[in-house]
Amino acid sequence: MSRIYLSPPDVGPADHAAISRAFEGGWIAPLGPEVDGLESELAAATGRSHGVALASGTAALHLGLITAGIGAGDRVLVQSLTFAASANAVKYVGAEPVFVDSEAASWNMDPDLLADELDEGLREGRPYRAVITVDLYGQCADYDRIVPLCEQYDVVLLEDAAEALGATYRGRPAGSFGVAAALSFNGNKIITTSGGGAMVTDSAEWAAHARFLSTQARDPAPHYQHSELGFNYRMSNLLAALGRSQLDDLSRRVDRRRDHNRFYREALGDLPGVAFMPEPEGHRSTFWLTVLTIDPEVAGLTRDDVRLHLESLDVESRPLWKPMHLQPFYADCRMVGGAVSAGLFRDGLCLPSGSTLGDDQRERVAEEVRVVFARSG
Repeated sequence: MSRIYLSPPDVGPADHAAISRAFEGGWIAPLGPEVDGLESELAAATGRSHGVALASGTAALHLGLITAGIGAGDRVLVQSLTFAASANAVKYVGAEPVFVDSEAASWNMDPDLLADELDEGLREGRPYRAVITVDLYGQCADYDRIVPLCEQYDVVLLEDAAEALGATYRGRPAGSFGVAAALSFNGNKIITTSGGGAMVTDSAEWAAHARFLSTQARDPAPHYQHSELGFNYRMSNLLAALGRSQLDDLSRRVDRRRDHNRFYREALGDLPGVAFMPEPEGHRSTFWLTVLTIDPEVAGLTRDDVRLHLESLDVESRPLWKPMHLQPFYADCRMVGGAVSAGLFRDGLCLPSGSTLGDDQRERVAEEVRVVFARSG
């Protein structure tokens, strides 16, 4: 049997046609009508006024921090349970990341710990400058509590919605929170531009500055002149055409991943010690990846017992993101809390969840997970 991947790209004839359209239009450089179209369509999809198509979601976070004026000597609160890019962008600007644990209810940044740390920063005379939330595995953070906190303490909120395009929180789309949000179109995301990402924002000033910085900060002059440090972060017109085609199909892709999640819950939810990432009231997750946890004391086996068995059958699964406060590079950084995210990393496993995953394939995955439990019993 062919390998079952965690989240492979989902491409089809419409995507080929879109790239051909861009070729035929003659715009091959990192600008053109496809870039313009993708930016306006992403803004509409996230309820924003502006979109900026970029080389990656990481670039969006980096440019957001620069535009917010974050730099050396500043501290930024970042969710610990995330991919490294969320924290790396803070290091890119010379600031100091401080990590915040997750809440059990959503697995995202704990608003109570955030409030305590924002207050502690004021008491220490070192107020925080920014907060980076992460919409983990396609599920939004608790913005009803987080947004007012950021306003109260006058800190910039950046939303890392890299995994969440198509999700909603109390009727609002992922990407619509904070001053700006970052989206990712990496090959394993819900929509892809091969690589790529975007910033979405309601601020015309932020969007213009991000575009300027992303094209090497070239001043308006007949010669090449630069008054600021710039970056080669712009998306190409060809990849933007692919992104537009993929975005047209967003709702089907999200629905398919949500259906996988429903299936796995029904097929595996009765196993001892197994629990799934919760979806609190008011949240509609993309379930970019379906994630379960296995309590070894109840199940009599570990997450890795299941993972290694699946790998032996050429089925890809993966542990949750290793929290940033447990990463060697960030070992010296301050951590607020830590037990929730550490426990999720210890026990959590991501199952194949791509929108191209067939019913027969997910049934095979579930059957093999049950085989491991049967052996342990």
